[in-house]
Amino acid sequence: MSNKEREVDLAKRVKVIEWLKTEVVDQVAHLLKGIWEGKQAKIIDSLASLISCVYILGRRLGVSFRSLDEAIMDKMKKHREEGHQLEDWYGDISALEDHLRKR
Repeated sequence: MSNKEREVDLAKRVKVIEWLKTEVVDQVAHLLKGIWEGKQAKIIDSLASLISCVYILGRRLGVSFRSLDEAIMDKMKKHREEGHQLEDWYGDISALEDHLRKR
């Protein structure tokens, strides 16, 4: 690969990462609008897009999908063990752990 090709590849990678960052922000805005409007379909679509963007952004930053999944599981375990409020009140942490384990 020539020096010029490497520069083009680097610029392309940077541009994709910047685009993904804006997509994350855009999807958060869509999610908040969906919540405000009370539109379940918009909420689900925004959450799905947001989660997808985050996984792909992680991959572009050198984080494998498996590593991200493991980090999420570790974080949920830590929250559960520390008595996170969402776990105490609703059981959300263990529900998410269970869901991820069954995938």
